[in-house]
Amino acid sequence: MVSQYPTRLAACSWTDVESALEDGVDTVVVAVGAIEQHGPHLPLSVDATIGDALAERLAEELGDAFAAPTIRPGCSGHHMEFPGTITVPAETLMDLIRAYCRSLDDHGFAHVVLVPTHGGNFAPVNTVAPEIARDVDANVVALADLHEYMDLQNEGLADADVDYGEPVVHAGAIETAMLLAIDDGLVDRDRLERGVEGEISTARLLSEGFEAITESGVLGDPREATRDAGDAILDRITAAYADRVEAARDAV
Repeated sequence: MVSQYPTRLAACSWTDVESALEDGVDTVVVAVGAIEQHGPHLPLSVDATIGDALAERLAEELGDAFAAPTIRPGCSGHHMEFPGTITVPAETLMDLIRAYCRSLDDHGFAHVVLVPTHGGNFAPVNTVAPEIARDVDANVVALADLHEYMDLQNEGLADADVDYGEPVVHAGAIETAMLLAIDDGLVDRDRLERGVEGEISTARLLSEGFEAITESGVLGDPREATRDAGDAILDRITAAYADRVEAARDAV
């Protein structure tokens, strides 16, 4: 099914949404992003910008879905040493996700797909999704496996013949590539610099903060990024997530 309606829910009038529901557009994709530091070469909005793009691509791939406004900010306490970062408590984020899902359920959407695009949001999404699913009629689909997400990102790099990998993804080749594909004007090419590479303790990142690991806020080497790689990464995630959503919808 190819929807005749705008992909972005916020671009529709209420009558558009009413008509879309009547026509079988029954799914909404909700990205859960963040406003936090991503090194000197990327804007604070990286995770939210990726969330916007991924939600729209996934909605378009499904054909009968809307992309809701991305939730921002997120749980970014481990980045607070870097100015500009905005963080909210996990319970606040979960309350907002509950409100999104309840609102969309009230209007009659049958499926709500939660897509975190910031590492600190995966645990809250996984915690709250089962609770929401018990509270609403809609089928709540949480695409919230952080290891799968980073694996898909690295597979996208390989798809574009970039011989480089990132065990932990933050502001390096992968996210820089994704921003180049979405809007290359958001990447300051004059400020690209290699960050900390190799295996990183995520437990230490979360407990001690990013500044304990990297002074620049960068993991990996953003100089390895290409626009083609960014498109390949987004394509890889979109295809995998679309399959997951279709399977979850068929199972209901």
